[in-house]
Order: sequence, then structure tokens, then C-alpha cells
Amino acid sequence: MRLGVNIDHIATLRQARGGLEPEPVFGALIAEAAGADAIVAHLREDQRHIKDKDIFLLKEVVNTRFNLEMSIAPEIIRVASKIKPDQATLVPERRRELTTEGGLNVVKKQKKIGQAVKKLETAGIEVSLFIDPNKNQIRAAKKTGARFIELHTGAYANARTKAEENKRVTELKSAVVFARGIGLRVFAGHGLNYNNVSRIAALKEIEELNIGHAIISRAVFSGLGRAVGEMKDLIK
Repeated sequence: MRLGVNIDHIATLRQARGGLEPEPVFGALIAEAAGADAIVAHLREDQRHIKDKDIFLLKEVVNTRFNLEMSIAPEIIRVASKIKPDQATLVPERRRELTTEGGLNVVKKQKKIGQAVKKLETAGIEVSLFIDPNKNQIRAAKKTGARFIELHTGAYANARTKAEENKRVTELKSAVVFARGIGLRVFAGHGLNYNNVSRIAALKEIEELNIGHAIISRAVFSGLGRAVGEMKDLIK
């Protein structure tokens, strides 16, 4: 199982002072040196953390795989088609949210999402859809032409009781098996941390976990290289 490290919150720290440091690209290089299998960055329409220039630089320096999280807004699709990351993960986006609050509603927006998938695939970019572990959403994702999905693990991460946690793990396991059964490759992420990642890492059909906030938070105290290494060890 691979680890994708999301570096958005390095940029969040930079933007707190509106300066030049810390540099997200340096974070990407440290994460790769520590064993990250992919680098993830979310280019939001309001560019609240990651900027256009960061994306161009990341494309130049990432040696593993560059996964660009993005909306289906036409201007973002144009930027992605120009930069050509290795992968684009389509996510829902609302201006006032602090972080992504749920999966894409592919059932409702299947046509628009399908058009975005086609444009990105035509540009040579692999496309993944960030969705909730729901079979209707998984079926709709398959119909868009996307070959990958990333299951939203937020409900599991936010579970308040052991019973609820067990329920969410069962939902995720069922979703993974269903998705693999119809030919989709499966990633997962959102809200995963050093205390809760092990149960998701035990779902062997998942190819990759994408984790950001927890790693960057630990890095404040232990250093980014060590934080990435510790997460890799937990996943193993």
C-alpha cells in the first residue's frame, strides 16, 4: 500500500504571513526522500494555500507521482491540462469550507464530471474521483470513464464510538470490494492520522492512502522526514 503525502498545509503556514516560507516544493522533496510514494496538492479556485506557481514547480521536481486535487471548474481544468500532473483527483469545492467536506456527488453531476474526465484523459492525465463509500456513487463514477476512485474516509475518522467506527470500516470494506469488482482501482483518504490509519491500512485492496494534515502537524514537532517515515511504518 502506497502513501501519498498532501503538502497543502505547508502552503497554509506560508500564507499565514503572506511570505515565501515555508516552501511547499522543499516539503515535497523531503517527503519523497523519507519514502512518500506520491505528492498531493490541492489547487483551489481561491488559491488560499497552493498557488499556480507551486503547481508548476511541483511538476518539475516531483520524482514519484504528482497528484493534483482539483475541482471541475473550467479554469482549473485548463491549468491542469497545461501542467499535466501524473494524476488529477476531482473533488467537490465550496468557498467557505475549511477542508473538503464530503465526496463528489457523481450521481447528480455525472455528465459534467464525465466531460471533465474526458478532457483530462485526452491531455494524458489519469483521473480519480473523490467519493463517499456509496455503491450508487461508485457506479456513477465508473460511468464517467474514470479508472480510479478515492474513497472519503471522513466518516470513519470522525466516528465517536467503537460501534460507529466498526460500522464505517464495514462500509469502506464493502465499497472497496464493490469498486474492485467493477474494474475500478481504489485509493482512500481524509482525516486519517497516526491513531486511526491502521484499520484502513488493513484493507489490502486499497492501493494508496493520501494523508496530509496529520503528517504536517506532526512534522511541526518531529520534522517532516520523520513524520512521513512513521506514517509509512504504520501503513506497513
